[in-house]
Parts: sequence; C-alpha cells; structure tokens
Amino acid sequence: MNDKITNWTRSDDAMIETAIRRGATRRELLHMMLAGGVAMSAGGLVLGRAGKALAATPVSGGALKAAGWSSSTADTLDPAKASLSTDYVRCCSFYNRLTFLDKSGTPQMELAEAIESKDAKTWTVKLKKGVTFHDGKPLTADDVVFSLKRHLDPSVGSKVAKIAAQMTGFKAVDKQTVEITLASANADLPTILSMHHFMIVADGTTDFTKANGTGAFVKEVFEPGVRSVGINNKNYWKSGPNVDSFEYFAISDDNARVNALLAGDIHLASAINPRSMRLVEAQGDGFTLSKTTSGNYTNLNMRLDMAPGNKRDFVEGMKYLVNREQIVKSALRGLGEVGNDQPVSPVNFYRNTELKARDFDPEKAKFHFQKAGVLGQSIPIIASDAANSSIDMAMIIQAAGAEIGMKLDVQRVPADGYWDNYWLKAPIHFGNINPRPTPDILFSLLYTSDAPWNESHYKSEKFDKMLIEARGSLDQDKRRAIYNEMQGMVAQEAGTIIPAYLSNVDATTVKLKGLEPNPLGGQMGYAFAEYVWLEA
Repeated sequence: MNDKITNWTRSDDAMIETAIRRGATRRELLHMMLAGGVAMSAGGLVLGRAGKALAATPVSGGALKAAGWSSSTADTLDPAKASLSTDYVRCCSFYNRLTFLDKSGTPQMELAEAIESKDAKTWTVKLKKGVTFHDGKPLTADDVVFSLKRHLDPSVGSKVAKIAAQMTGFKAVDKQTVEITLASANADLPTILSMHHFMIVADGTTDFTKANGTGAFVKEVFEPGVRSVGINNKNYWKSGPNVDSFEYFAISDDNARVNALLAGDIHLASAINPRSMRLVEAQGDGFTLSKTTSGNYTNLNMRLDMAPGNKRDFVEGMKYLVNREQIVKSALRGLGEVGNDQPVSPVNFYRNTELKARDFDPEKAKFHFQKAGVLGQSIPIIASDAANSSIDMAMIIQAAGAEIGMKLDVQRVPADGYWDNYWLKAPIHFGNINPRPTPDILFSLLYTSDAPWNESHYKSEKFDKMLIEARGSLDQDKRRAIYNEMQGMVAQEAGTIIPAYLSNVDATTVKLKGLEPNPLGGQMGYAFAEYVWLEA
C-alpha cells in the first residue's frame, strides 16, 4: 500500500466527519480509513480534510427549542412503543442505539464497539467501555440483552415486535459482550439495530417516566401531548451536546408552526409544507430551509377488508385516478419524486428501477368504477394535516374524480387524535410513513399478513414466504430479485397508493448550526438535538 488515497469518495469523507461528531477515537478513525484503502501515512491528510470541513466550531450554551408536527396523549418515553416523529426525537435525545446510520446510509457503531458475524445468523456485539446511564449505572451486556428481549414480550406492545421476532437467542458472554442468535440468517442486523425503537435501556426498567438512558440529555419535563424538556448530560460518554437544554413540542397547524419560528419562539419548525416555504423565503437572510428526500411518503389507503376497497375494481380505479405528476408539481410544489405505489425509496440499494408508476388515465378509472358499481356514489376519504400534504393530495384526486362523475367526499378531520381514531381504521384514509432503512423492515411493518401497520389489510401467503427467503439469503443478487418482485406485488395487489416520496423540509433560524440530512428522515434523522448548536 502506498501513501496515496485510493477508492476514497466524498461519501467516505462524510463518514469520517460523522464519526468525529459521534466522538470516535483516533484509533477508530484510522481503522475506518485503513478499511477504505487509505495508507496510515495518508491518514493525516484525511483527518485534516475532515477537520477543515468541521471548521465551524460548535458553540456551547443556549436553550434549544423546536416544534414537530404531531403528538398525542399516547406520547411515550419507552423506545419500544415509539410511533410518532415526536417520540423518535425524544428517544434520540435521552437514549442511544448500538448502531446508527450516517448520512450516506451506512451503519456505524454507537454503543457497540463492533458487531460481527461469520454466518449472518450468530452475531457478536462488543460494547464500548466507559458508558453510563443518567443514574450513574455503567452500561453492561445485561442492559442490551434486556432491551432487545423486551420487544418479544407481548405485554410490552413493541412497535417492532415483528422485526425483533427474528432474534431468538440472547447471551451476555461477559460484561462487554453480547451474543445474538437469529432464527435465520439476516445480513441486515447492524442496520436494523439503528432503528429508533432499539434504543438501549437499563436492565429491569419498568418505569419509563424517568427516561433513564445513556443519551445526550437528561429528562427534566415530560408532558404527553404537550412538551418535553431535556438538560445537558454533563456525564455524557461522548462530546456534547452543545446546548444547555432542549425543549420539544408539537404545533400541528403548519402556518402556526412557521409563524412560531418567524416570531423567534422556536429555532426549528419541522416538516413544513410547500406553501409555508414561501413565508420563510420571504423573510430574507434570517432563516434557512433544510431539505431531505429519504423515503418519507404520504399514502392513500383503501382497506381491502371493508367496502368499497373490498371491490378490486374500485382499488384499480383509484390507482388510475391519481395524477402523480400533478401531485408532485402542485401539492408538493416540486418537493418530491413520483412514487410507484410501493415503499422502497429511490435512494435504496434494493429499489426496483424497472417498476413504473401507474399512468394517470381517467377513462380507465371510470371503466373500473363502473365495473365495481360505485360510479355516482359518494365515497368518503379521510384526510388531515396530521398526514403531510394529504389534504392537497385529496383535493387533486377529488377534482379528477368529479371530471368522470366519481363523487369523492373529502372529509378533513383534526390532526389531534388522527393517528388513534382514523389511521388504520377508516375504510379510505391517508397515512404518513417515516423512512425505514431496509425493504425487510418496510415489508415487515406494513405489508406482511401480520404486519402491525398493515394499512390496507393486504394478505398474501406468497409474499410472506418471499420475505423470509430474502431475509435469509447472503446472495445480494438473489435478494435484489426477490425484493424487486415483492415491490411489484405491493404496487399491483395492495390497497395502498404512494403517489410520491416527499422531500422533507425543516425550517430553521440561521442561528441554528450543524443540521445535516440523514436517510432516517428530517431533523437529522430525528437526532439533531445532540449535534446542533446555537450561535449568539
């Protein structure tokens, strides 16, 4: 090996920068560079370049305030039960995961020092030393075993129980080593462990109101559906956080959320809609927009077990009635990419690039509506500000239906209580799905027969078997072929319409620095509070 940097890309630079922000040691950084083809003598060049990229030195101090778009009285401090973006932000502030995804989508180590396997079925996790919980207890293997096993307990009600079910064996080899055995091989385990639900909690925890984690903030206030406040963890095992305190709450009305930012009441307004962007842009240099396209989408769901979705021709008609191009152009103001009715995003390695979106064809839609016997009937569609841009999408679909005599009654309901009262329940309603890093996770959560968030009640024994086969294969080409077919099955057979993948836009004051895109979603994959800083 010579002193030149070979096979090194901007993505690799980003990986090093992220690792530095995450508190990686020099030894860890050099190991990463050696794996990437960088000679030891050239490592200083890479570190120097990363240092320049991070030359904007974080400022310590200040009280960070930010607003999300959704919350409910079911808000939780239990990572296993997290379901809203508000929960994810809170969990990222109070807890840590074994791994995390950097901005290139590559899994990196967090609480884990290393995660290794020879057969993708039995995995060995080495933990970092010197990590303590907020109450002072050291992190041990027992905490990891407890945190992972509790997802398998039905009484916990874990949102990722279906995904965690593949973990069948847990063993604390010693205080810093955990062995995880899977029911079958799954090379995605390090990526899966980066999900927000797999935060590590202290062994034996039953009271989550204290949020006793290893994270950057210590819980001071938690009022479900109202707000949460964390204060700087002075004993944090990594450098940071930069701010003294962090307050997070939801403002469901988009205009009100933006106006709170413009008035100086908050530093970040998350997930603003395209209309509100103009309000921010009109303010000049005092505010900025952070855009991320990472697989987030708003979808229209037709339950296949309820009328009218139980008529196949009604579902077909709706898929032809949706003008995806117009939705991207008008409802999203260009901030999106046309979707093809399946959840694997355009940036995912396993994306089926040959699967095209349905053409907008009102005449075909009319044919299927007539065949289903629903043309002329009034069909309710539930929409809400809780599902980003769903009201604008619904209006476009309603107008297209009116042109062919299809009466779609768009019923706008309040954001408060939407996820509890309408999502998964109403015959036709909108959902909003946050990014997930692998097809296996997306399909397990949303489309298998026993998926916890099976929005259209799609059931296919063939689909279920294919998912298990893909999960167990170490042959990437075979996995890609299986996932490609599964994407086609969802697009053709399920009762979900995904017209577009959304570009998430967070609006911030220019005083907020350090915000970066992340494949797990906006607000830096919901982990922004630990890394950003406030300039005076």
